[in-house]
Amino acid sequence: MRVGGPAREVIDAETEQQLIAAAHEVWGGQEQWLVLGGGSNLVVGDEGFDGSVIRVLTRGIERLDSAPGTVRLRVQAGESWDALVAYAVSNGWAGIEGLSGIPGSCGAAPIQNIGAYGQELSDSLAHIDFLDYLDGDVAKLTVNDLALGYRTSAIKEGRQGIVTAIELDLLDTGDGLSAPVAYDQLAAALGVQLGARVPLATVRDTVIALRASKGMVLDATDPDSVSCGSFFTNPIVGENFARTLPENAPRFPLEQEPTDAAVPLGEQPALPPQRVDHRVKLSAAWLIEHAGIGRGFRLPGSRAAISSKHTLAIVNTGDATADEIAQLARFVHTRVFSEFGVRLQAEPNLVGLQL
Repeated sequence: MRVGGPAREVIDAETEQQLIAAAHEVWGGQEQWLVLGGGSNLVVGDEGFDGSVIRVLTRGIERLDSAPGTVRLRVQAGESWDALVAYAVSNGWAGIEGLSGIPGSCGAAPIQNIGAYGQELSDSLAHIDFLDYLDGDVAKLTVNDLALGYRTSAIKEGRQGIVTAIELDLLDTGDGLSAPVAYDQLAAALGVQLGARVPLATVRDTVIALRASKGMVLDATDPDSVSCGSFFTNPIVGENFARTLPENAPRFPLEQEPTDAAVPLGEQPALPPQRVDHRVKLSAAWLIEHAGIGRGFRLPGSRAAISSKHTLAIVNTGDATADEIAQLARFVHTRVFSEFGVRLQAEPNLVGLQL
């Protein structure tokens, strides 16, 4: 976002051992601390951070033993996520090609369970190595331990520590084709039906082009890319509440409705399942636009603006302050809540800022 004040101290950790040692030293001092990966999903307040920042610069990808037809990779936390995707695609390994173009580091990926175009990290993640703040030891945490969900995890919800490495299970089908395409927009861009398999490089190129069309790929020539990507997550609400929204509001059910059951005449049917208020995902972009906030919108005199390509992104149009970013985010939040009764949640990590 190109905003935010300085940190009191920055510690660079270039190896896994340095990362663990730095964490133990900082934690022993009982001071404020922050772990920094690529910084692409972070907005820091103008006053900066009065504590120690541990910058994770560890690099390395190691192939481990795995079952036939699969590839297991152990990846250091500081490795670039998109470099990892490019590496997998170049080797013909499927499973994360839909996550091309996402900036940031591999260690940050499980914290919010990154996802795009029909794939999520949880689909391929085996486990992570996690340096736990409470006992100072490194433990292996599984997907279940992490409680991964839509843009969330146990870490994001408060489990303190540092991801030191991740392990992924990818597919090695031998034909260089992707996993089945599972997202309508991607299928349309590829000109194929849902479920089709396409050359991995084609999927990667198409995903990056789609992201670039929304200003979601870092590009020095594109002012709309000076952002942290989507600033708000898509809200998840109960089905009953979703029905109160305008008829044309997009709704994406997260659970399947129970199927009807037929029983022979004379037999006693089972009791119907207890009524559940099923969860429904809404479109934050639709809510923002229909609350009267269009692409390119900005508050008077502000240098922060809604992207001209995508209403989910807030961009720094040049020399914006963190406070201006936060003011615009609060305005969007207030407008959507006033219009629809939905509270948007920020997707990036906010340090020294509040919505």
